[in-house]
Amino acid sequence: MCGITNGEDAQAAIESGADALGFVFAKSPRQVTKELARDIIKKLPPFVSFVGVFVDERVESIREICNFCHIGTVQLHGNEPPSCLNHLEGYKIIKAFRVKEEGDLKQLGDYQPHAFLLDSYVKGVMGGTGVPFKWDIAAVAHKYGAIILSGGLTPDNVGDAIRTVKPYAVDVSSGVESSPGKKDKRLMERFIGNAKGRVGF
Repeated sequence: MCGITNGEDAQAAIESGADALGFVFAKSPRQVTKELARDIIKKLPPFVSFVGVFVDERVESIREICNFCHIGTVQLHGNEPPSCLNHLEGYKIIKAFRVKEEGDLKQLGDYQPHAFLLDSYVKGVMGGTGVPFKWDIAAVAHKYGAIILSGGLTPDNVGDAIRTVKPYAVDVSSGVESSPGKKDKRLMERFIGNAKGRVGF
């Protein structure tokens, strides 16, 4: 569950079965301050991963924010060069790429993160668009490493997306919101239930 902006949504996401929560520190309708993120995280139970989402941020700032908030995973969602990953030793790294066509996958070969996140390409927007892309393209990306599928996922299509791509994980933000930055618990329950193959949601 990405784009967490308040404690109520964070708790609801965990109760719904989320394995990881994403906090956006880049300019976005879902942007949070490091102080807010820390306050939310310190009240949450164990066994949940926390991800800091950054766009072309300085390595020093990434480290400072993550250490302040006790975040162990960094998602780089901008045009960060491969060398940037070398300076973030000690963190799990997710490198995001916006995909429009299969040729866009070639750049993945230049990076060695712990996982790749594939998102939809929308001109001028770095993420959270709610627009899907062709999943068969994402299926080809497995040769580069672990794939996290994002971009336009909803409770209604996540099952088909998983069957098509067989990703390591799925990432959702706008697809489970009642408004930008505000999650809908019922949608989160349905999304996670369908993603994990559960029934009753």
